[in-house]
Amino acid sequence: MAERLVAGDDAPGFTLKDSSGAEVSLAPGTGRHTIVYFYPAAATPGCTKEACDFRDNLASLQSAGYDVLGISPDPAEKLAKFAAKEDLSFPLLSDEGHAVAEAYGAWGEKKNYGKTYQGLIRSTVVVDPDGKVALAQYNVRATGHVAKLRRDLKLDS
Repeated sequence: MAERLVAGDDAPGFTLKDSSGAEVSLAPGTGRHTIVYFYPAAATPGCTKEACDFRDNLASLQSAGYDVLGISPDPAEKLAKFAAKEDLSFPLLSDEGHAVAEAYGAWGEKKNYGKTYQGLIRSTVVVDPDGKVALAQYNVRATGHVAKLRRDLKLDS
């Protein structure tokens, strides 16, 4: 299992393709905070709930200086269908080889119905404008996560 990030760590930089096939990079110096959230699979009930919560809070997050990037191991084509169906207006990035998830500590051992396997751990990392981790949360719940994140970031709800 990859080591989990903590506040103050350098956030690993990356470039991934979004749902339209365009490259999106995380790089320091943007002047904005970036919420990077990892979810296991597009169009599943929990992931849909979480994505729609980010969608519904996007304007207020952006006005507070936060951008949102969603990352999953799904191929770009599946992400495009998910984004269109749920009217998601923030980038969904494809990490099919899960290298970025591993670098962020969001890939590791999971247990489901008595089976142990390697998979994506629902996680959120907030990166500050200088490329440092401001907040890292692992094994988050899909339902209510955005509201909790807003409280943790001390944003008005």
